[in-house]
Amino acid sequence: MGAAIPSTGNSERILPQPGNIVRVRTRTYLVESVEDGIDPIVSGACLDDDAQGEALEVVWNLELDTEILGKDVWKTIGRNGFDPKRHFAAYIHTLRWNCVTATDPRLFQAPFRAGIRLDAYQLEPLRKALLLPRVNLFIADDVGLGKTIEASLIANELLLRRRVREIVVACPPTMLLQWKDELETRFGLTFQILDRNYIEEVRQQHGFGVNPWTTFPRFLVSQRLLIDEAYAAPLRAWLDNFRPGTLLILDEAHHAAPSSGARYAIDSRITRAIRDIAPRFEHRLFLSATPHNGHSNSFSALLEILDSYRFTRGVKVLASQLDDVMVRRLKEDIRELEGGFPKRVVTQLDIPAAGEPALREDTPELALAKLLNEYGDIRASRMAGATKRKQAEAKLLVSGLQQRLLSSIEAFARTLRVHRRTMEKIWATEAAQAESTESTADPQLVLGSLDADDDRSQLSEAEQQALAGCGKNRLLSSFST
Repeated sequence: MGAAIPSTGNSERILPQPGNIVRVRTRTYLVESVEDGIDPIVSGACLDDDAQGEALEVVWNLELDTEILGKDVWKTIGRNGFDPKRHFAAYIHTLRWNCVTATDPRLFQAPFRAGIRLDAYQLEPLRKALLLPRVNLFIADDVGLGKTIEASLIANELLLRRRVREIVVACPPTMLLQWKDELETRFGLTFQILDRNYIEEVRQQHGFGVNPWTTFPRFLVSQRLLIDEAYAAPLRAWLDNFRPGTLLILDEAHHAAPSSGARYAIDSRITRAIRDIAPRFEHRLFLSATPHNGHSNSFSALLEILDSYRFTRGVKVLASQLDDVMVRRLKEDIRELEGGFPKRVVTQLDIPAAGEPALREDTPELALAKLLNEYGDIRASRMAGATKRKQAEAKLLVSGLQQRLLSSIEAFARTLRVHRRTMEKIWATEAAQAESTESTADPQLVLGSLDADDDRSQLSEAEQQALAGCGKNRLLSSFST
């Protein structure tokens, strides 16, 4: 950057003066004031693009790597020649474009600084967001239309316009890595996943008392952690009552809506957590492909979290108010305007009526459904003596398998493989526990544990083990295909 005056030691250091440009802690600062003394204190404002205006106050003699940047940098201009006119004109136009788009909401920067193939309809959320004094926007596009890209465009645009400094993305835990990869590879935005491992790392580096939310400007966090006070309390302390320049992106926002349709529904834990945290952010983006759960009161409660000045829970949502803060498009709408999305064709398959040739008994769908029903009956008989909670869990598992079977054979096969591995682990654990304790109790069969009321308890131990092995092998072989 020009001639610099290096630091040679604490006793020989040259003290900067107000107006000097210095490099401290790998950043460039403009010196605003200097308090001379035994340990001079230098205050300055950052000049770097990603932290412009941030204040810094340091004890100059205690800093390890400092530089006072000289003013003779102007003497080096033109030493290596000048750029061609076309290149210099392009540079001037770039500066002019950046200056204009920072104030004009109708001109965008983010789409031209992203490594994506952008569709025209994905610019509509960005257009609406920039027209709002505070970006309180609900992106409710259909699945597959690119809500993540649309939200990332808005976040990047707000960063470029200096309207946002810190961003928190709250999403389901399974989506954390996808969000991190999309933001980094497509938009050049580095986000840190805030979890237990990160908190432990921060405490090892900075001490136990540090607030982890203050250690990085952009975070990804699981929605489940927001109901944990170990994570929510430091977040509230960092945000205080209201923190300017902050953006909250809530993915799958319908999870924060009360599930009941009652007029005064009791909020869930995640609803209460989001209701407490969201108003502390200056800007809010909610994303969901299913914003309405069928209950108007629940929908209005969710919109109240987004913008409490426009909406109130229990009060009917007007279309005129909703249009300003919501973007909702379906694939059918985009297909009619732009095309590009294949049309789904549903073909009806008629089952023969009485007297007509019926489906064969060995039809895979019928055979699998029959085996699954048998498996459900076996689990129900096995859990007959269990608690109601255990019985409900068993029914839920069978219900999940039935849903996969109705979805597709491939989905059912993948789910069944996972379930089979889980059951094998459970059986292995139970067998190991029985061997380690050398229990004289009856062995556990596939259909359930034997007690004194079971006739099979009168069998010999060898007969019971043989019966258990046959039952387990028969059950596994039934689902092996």
